Amino acid sequence: MPRDGSQARTRLRAAALELYRERGYDETTTAQIATRAGVTERTYFRHFADKREVLFDGEAELRAILVNAVATAPDRLAPLPVMVRAFTAVVPLLIANRSVAQQRAEVIAVTPALQERAYAKTAALIDALTDALTARGITRPTARLTAQVGMAAFERANRAWADTPAHDLTTLIAQAADEVLTLGGT
Repeated sequence: MPRDGSQARTRLRAAALELYRERGYDETTTAQIATRAGVTERTYFRHFADKREVLFDGEAELRAILVNAVATAPDRLAPLPVMVRAFTAVVPLLIANRSVAQQRAEVIAVTPALQERAYAKTAALIDALTDALTARGITRPTARLTAQVGMAAFERANRAWADTPAHDLTTLIAQAADEVLTLGGT
């Protein structure tokens, strides 16, 4: 029976995170990650392009959920509520991965190479959201602004959630979007 590799990917992600936390990112090699995961280094590179990418494996799923939520949003929704809908759609994924995400964030916070990759991944998500909003008929400049503001509001909510785990992430996302609306004053 052919294997899909998902178990190996899961073990590689866990091994990388453990080693990065134990030894640091710079002191960890892909060979060490593969050994800890019980696979060969060749298997590692079948799944991940480099040692940074192993920590960003869920990005494709995140992007797919966001883009789908934008594409399926009711036509009557204005752009910012569409962003709230999209980021709310990923809440179950974030809740399911919360403990790993917190550990991952700690490693990224002290590793410039991973910070750079995180910024690039965020930029790619903004691009995907911009494209999805443009497909809804929103002009590209407005779509880009909406995606950037939506991402900023989401990041604010996510940081608040990390600081106060008892809070509901969906509520925090809505509150961040409401705060954006108040920035113009009256």
